[in-house]
Amino acid sequence: MESGHSYEAYRNQVTPALNSKREEFEMLGYGSVSGQQLWEFLVQKKWKKQKEGIRLYEIVAEIMAIQPGEFMNHATVEAFKLGSFALDDEDELKELLK
Repeated sequence: MESGHSYEAYRNQVTPALNSKREEFEMLGYGSVSGQQLWEFLVQKKWKKQKEGIRLYEIVAEIMAIQPGEFMNHATVEAFKLGSFALDDEDELKELLK
């Protein structure tokens, strides 16, 4: 994650919104997603171009607008990049392709 992201100053203030979105994902059956993972998604995907003079309500609105599908797609791509998803076992590959 970019440590010098300008929105980092709002991180503590938007923690309740991150927690709310995390709970929403759990209620929808997407397993456990951490607030940190949501924040990293926003920084890496949504906030690549930092808006000067952004307001707190705009950050909260963007957190609450995260769709589970777009987050999961991003998480899948990141898992592939990190190499944490391997199909070395032929049985696992056959099971996946059923």
